[in-house]
Amino acid sequence: MPESGSTIIGLNAVIVAVRDLSPRVLVVRRASHALATPAQRGEPAAAGESPDALPFGPFGPERHRTLELGLRDWVGRLTGLNLGYVEQLYTFGDRFRDPRELEGGPRVVSVGYIALVREAPLSGSGEAYWRDWYDFLPWEDWRNGRPPVIDTLRDGLQQWIERANDPDTRQARRDRVAMTFSQEDATWDVERVLERHELLYEAGLVAEAQRDRRAWTAQTGSGGVLPPWMEAPLDESWRPPGGAMALDHRRILATAMSRLRGKLKYRPVIFELLPREFTLLRLQQVAEALSGVPLHKQNFRRLVTQARLVEPTGRFDSQTGGRPAELFQFRREVLRERPAPGVGIPALRLVH
Repeated sequence: MPESGSTIIGLNAVIVAVRDLSPRVLVVRRASHALATPAQRGEPAAAGESPDALPFGPFGPERHRTLELGLRDWVGRLTGLNLGYVEQLYTFGDRFRDPRELEGGPRVVSVGYIALVREAPLSGSGEAYWRDWYDFLPWEDWRNGRPPVIDTLRDGLQQWIERANDPDTRQARRDRVAMTFSQEDATWDVERVLERHELLYEAGLVAEAQRDRRAWTAQTGSGGVLPPWMEAPLDESWRPPGGAMALDHRRILATAMSRLRGKLKYRPVIFELLPREFTLLRLQQVAEALSGVPLHKQNFRRLVTQARLVEPTGRFDSQTGGRPAELFQFRREVLRERPAPGVGIPALRLVH
């Protein structure tokens, strides 16, 4: 990597597909570029370092005319995919987001993108594979009721509240937990994915927090002052839930999940994940997979049809195992008719 004091621009891709009932994200395990971690290079890695990463690579100003073209280049090399729909997500530039900066390495500022695709065979050099995105964020999947991990996390967060040194800090922590991990399941806000992940990181309840704290302590010594986001003492017996990712890639994934869930309200992005013709059941299943909560069948169909988001094709799917289901397609005229043609996420409620 370049020397201390320099800055590298990275490019990260959250590539999402939905297969059957599973929302999938593309992960790579191998890379040899300048931003690759030792675990991705196949070298001895630090404790807790995962090789699982979002497709990423450094921006090459001589080779890449634009940031997006650079992203597409790296995705093609690592996974063999040619991306279609792509949009810029966020720029991630926090200090020490790459732990090697602690060792005198450069600061890495990464531009994140989100891409929606239909799952396809993979190739390339990155040992790419598809993973259910709830493998990394299991507390976000409420389709079958409250995830068992929620109670464990609430207990851990309560301990974090009690460890605060003063009443004001305890109250501030209590307020954050109430907004993100409310005890009232019916008030679960599907869009607060990033806030929940960042809270769990600050409370030391995810694997990346333990990994980064060890790296910080190794560089500053046991008497070094921890930054605020690492101040919580960690119980080494704690088994962090969900799969860890390289660097801060799980935070990037959480950002993408928040963005995508929000956009379901006002943009027809869901249709990027569907074939040209689909049943209303399949449309509902994809909406549930992305939002992480079950939807009321009749209400969902009524909303979609009354909003004129879809139109019948006159054809039927006879491979449903029962009565043939009518096939629909996205009605593109809706893009000209109103500015926010989403699938009605504001109507989401937990089904009891």
